[in-house]
Amino acid sequence: MSVFNVGFVIFPELTQLDFTGPQQVLARLPQSVMHIIAKSASPVPSDSGLSLVPTHTFENCPRLDLICVPGGSTGVVRAMGDRETIEFIRRKSTSAKYVTSVCTGAFILGAAGLLKGRRATTHWAFTELLPLVGATYEKARIVKDGNVITAGGVTSGIDFGLNMVADIAGETAAQAIQLGLEYDPDPPFDAGHPDCAPNSAKDTVFPRYERARSAFRDGIARLSTV
Repeated sequence: MSVFNVGFVIFPELTQLDFTGPQQVLARLPQSVMHIIAKSASPVPSDSGLSLVPTHTFENCPRLDLICVPGGSTGVVRAMGDRETIEFIRRKSTSAKYVTSVCTGAFILGAAGLLKGRRATTHWAFTELLPLVGATYEKARIVKDGNVITAGGVTSGIDFGLNMVADIAGETAAQAIQLGLEYDPDPPFDAGHPDCAPNSAKDTVFPRYERARSAFRDGIARLSTV
């Protein structure tokens, strides 16, 4: 049986849990090999201060069966405008069985032209911007449109990983991984989405994301130069 090559494209100031959540799940996929890919072999700083070490660069990355692009804030805006990153993702996506993203990584797929005419999701704070990259927002934690799969914000990456394992290796394999990881969410508050979060939490968070949306709009407006 041939190995299943999973590739995560990382970039400076990514949100590490967008990457490490699904990577931890998919690393337990039978007969899989994880590839952590960046422009260079140097450690890549995340937005939480944790640096990540690539296993491959754009030049020596092998063929990928699944390519996944995590999100972030400032990091995504910069990655959208980086021609080398966008061209790599566009090129690898032509032969990948699954083209995927977590959180605002959807906008990097969008910058590569991979969401045009597709249904997609992203972090709740940025869903209104998806049409700017040609996508139609669908309110769901995981959205599958053909071979393009997008996940919502940050922690949805774990759900995404389990969904991918079920699709690739069957539900029993996914359930076994879920059990092994003891993924049994029991959050202390019902505040994980604007639909349920109290107004006090929304008043704290919303202004910060309005600034981030403005940066994303500006980044998307510059895509014609990428």
